[in-house]
Amino acid sequence: MMARCLGLLLISGGVSAHDFWIQPETYRAEPGISVPILLQVGHGQWRQRSPLPMSRITRFEAVSPDGSAVDLRGNLHLGAATEDGELQFPAPGTYVVVLETDNRARTLDGAESYSRHSKALVQVGPSASVQATQPLGLQLEIVPEVNPYWSAGSLPLRVLFEGRPAAGALVELTDLAHDAAPMEAHITDAQGHSIFAMPGGGKWLLNVIWRRRLAAGQETEFETYFSSLSFGK
Repeated sequence: MMARCLGLLLISGGVSAHDFWIQPETYRAEPGISVPILLQVGHGQWRQRSPLPMSRITRFEAVSPDGSAVDLRGNLHLGAATEDGELQFPAPGTYVVVLETDNRARTLDGAESYSRHSKALVQVGPSASVQATQPLGLQLEIVPEVNPYWSAGSLPLRVLFEGRPAAGALVELTDLAHDAAPMEAHITDAQGHSIFAMPGGGKWLLNVIWRRRLAAGQETEFETYFSSLSFGK
């Protein structure tokens, strides 16, 4: 619960700094079929569609099973009646949908800036891909060491900040059907590793928060990074 409590303290009365993730209508798709998505923020009674403006999104793309990336910003229609965008995947395999924002958001007291760094794993057809276990250069990134769509008894992962291991980071695993509190939480070791039991059926969210104090003379005193990885089983 420590990371979630930090997210609550950052904004003091709002939901803007809570955990954020990409929520496809389904995490298991077929080639060429449109998949609506929502951008979600908050947990339990605070969960809602994110009010994120298009102007803050710096990266929104799908990384295919062969490692190539396709810019998807043209697929977004934020704030539409029932969805925030839609995705199509041309071929079988595991796709990684990536969204990052700038750090222009501020807490209410103006002392802290923050940014979002999110991935969603969408399985297209039956064949799961090893590409889903590779880092993709997000500023703060959760990297699974096994593809969650493979059969495995555990889910080892790494947390990277600016490409280097993030030691001492609290990582939470949440069942999105019962999201008021995480099911499991672990602190990363010196190599940025932690390990979770592989979850069963449902929709799942891993999240982590990384915070650093800025040098004197910066616009804010702290900068906070929110990262998430969502997937289905």
